[in-house]
Amino acid sequence: MRTSAVLAFLFLVAAAPSDPSPVSGSKQLIVVITPDWSSTSAVMTRYDLRDGKWEPAAAPTTVILGRTGLAWGRGVSQRDTEGGPVKREGDGKAPAGVFRLGPAFGFNGAPASLRMPYLQLRDTTECVDDSSSSHYNTIVDRSAVARVDWSSSEKMRSIGVYEHGVVVVQNDPPRPAGGSCIFLHLVDPKGRPTAGCTSMNAEAMQALLRWLDPARTPLLVQLPQSEYDRLRSLWRLP
Repeated sequence: MRTSAVLAFLFLVAAAPSDPSPVSGSKQLIVVITPDWSSTSAVMTRYDLRDGKWEPAAAPTTVILGRTGLAWGRGVSQRDTEGGPVKREGDGKAPAGVFRLGPAFGFNGAPASLRMPYLQLRDTTECVDDSSSSHYNTIVDRSAVARVDWSSSEKMRSIGVYEHGVVVVQNDPPRPAGGSCIFLHLVDPKGRPTAGCTSMNAEAMQALLRWLDPARTPLLVQLPQSEYDRLRSLWRLP
C-alpha cells in the first residue's frame, strides 16, 4: 500500500540477501494466525524482541480477516511462499506473508500517544483500487491530483471502520491486479469479514496504536497455521 508523493511513507527495511528471515531487523511483530487458508477469523499476538527472544507484548486477541480467507501477498519476502492461493484484486482475501507498516490514519488528529507517522483522512482522501490507474494501490488527495484517471476508489473518510487504522504495505510497488488498499482497521459493527483487510475491536486497535514504535521496525506476519509451522524455524518467528 502506497500513499501519494506528499503522503508517502515506507519503512525501508529488508533482510540481508544471505538472511532467510524476512523479519530480520525487526523488534516488533504483529503475528496473525488462521486455522487454514479459507478461515475468516484469526488470533493476533503482538511480540517484542528482548535479549534476542520474542516475548508476547499482550494477550492474544481475535481478529477478522477477508471474506474468503488468506492468499500469498507481495510483502517483505517472496521466498519460501510456494503453494497456496495468490492474492488478486477483488478476491476477498487478506494477504499472507510478512509486511511493513505504513502510516496510521484516522478521522481526527493523531492520538497523543502515537509514535507512528499519521494521516488524517479528509473528505477528499481516496484509496485507488482501479488496477488500470497510475495511482493504483495509492492513497491520494483527490483535490490535489492533476488528472483523475481512476473509475473506482475507496472514499476513506466515509467508511466507518477506518476511524482508526494502519496501512499494510502490500503489493508495493504496485503490480496490476495484485491487490490494493490493505489495512489494519476497526471491526465491522456486525462482525462481518472484510474485503481483504485485518480488523479488530476498538480496544485492540488503541492498544496496537500505543504500542507501535517505528524505531523498532514493526512488521505484520500473517499466515495460516500450517505455513506458520513450516516457516517458524526458518524465519525465526515467535
